[in-house]
Amino acid sequence: QVQLVESGGGLVQAGGSLRLSCAASGRTFVSRARGWFRQAPGKEREFVAAISWSGGSTYYADSVKGRFTISRDNAKNTVYLQMNSLKPEDTAVYYCAAGPMTTAQALPYTDWGQGTQVTVSS
Repeated sequence: QVQLVESGGGLVQAGGSLRLSCAASGRTFVSRARGWFRQAPGKEREFVAAISWSGGSTYYADSVKGRFTISRDNAKNTVYLQMNSLKPEDTAVYYCAAGPMTTAQALPYTDWGQGTQVTVSS
């Protein structure tokens, strides 16, 4: 099992930036892939970005391509989501996930953080 703790959320104006962090502990060598998902009020959880163990493979939802960047520092067991040019529609709770494969599908991820709120005002 992997324990994940997200941080870095907050309130920002449209056009602004935030950087989310996801610190991992536990059996991180088993669940090496990391993903970010988000859930807005009244909507289903949706994929945002994913990154492989090496960082060599990254995937993004079309809605965030060119604005968000996922990265990781394995020495710190931490994954980051740099979010630029934020829009009100990016408002959601952002969740970090760990799993054995790098994918945009939520089901293969075995461990999830508690989430961090991101609110973008217009």
